[in-house]
Amino acid sequence: MTGTRPNTSRIRVLIADDQPLVRRGLSLILSPDPSFEVVGEAEDGAQAVALARRLRPDVVVMDIRMPVLDGVGATGELAATVPGCRVLALSTFDMDEYVVGALRAGACGFLPKDSSPEDLSAAIRTVHAGEAVVAPRLLTRLISTYVRAPHGASRPLPTDLGELTPREVEVWRLMATGLDNAEIARDLHISVSTVKNYITSIFGKLDVRDRAQAVIAAYESGLVTARTATGDPRVGGNTS
Repeated sequence: MTGTRPNTSRIRVLIADDQPLVRRGLSLILSPDPSFEVVGEAEDGAQAVALARRLRPDVVVMDIRMPVLDGVGATGELAATVPGCRVLALSTFDMDEYVVGALRAGACGFLPKDSSPEDLSAAIRTVHAGEAVVAPRLLTRLISTYVRAPHGASRPLPTDLGELTPREVEVWRLMATGLDNAEIARDLHISVSTVKNYITSIFGKLDVRDRAQAVIAAYESGLVTARTATGDPRVGGNTS
């Protein structure tokens, strides 16, 4: 069977890691849970792409550093050729420039390899539901370390930010400095649901798929900098 996703409520997971022991460990963690089905294992990025095209998993748990084709390249290929498949990146280190590359390429989240089995299961469910998996402040710390403006931004931003309303710019700025939705709502004295609506609009106008890519775009554009992120998130002007 190729290219057809079976009718099942279980989350179909493909595991990609160059270490057999890690692959087996991840499979042993997920397989007993009736909400998951481990449909395959890949030992490098090229094999992960080939298997994903054939097996059509819902989520690929992708090691970042692998031979033949690394997790960044594999994620980019999957985003282009198997768009319905979501990638959860794994890294040995919290601070890893390859993770930023994977998020930029289309990964929906990132998890350190020393995370608990419960965190892994929760992250796969979250990614499958269409949400991003990176703690907001860890995301900001990670991206502020490795992303700089103007340094070859991969996507042009709206001209003079004119496509974004002043309030959307401020929500984007606060998001990029590590605030979660509830904190943004408190800071701007608006409801969490209103924040979510702003964020959805921001994603559309910036042509990004999730929070991680929006934060990367904020750093690439110079809207925020590492100094801004580690200080008062309102540095740079309040447009409310």
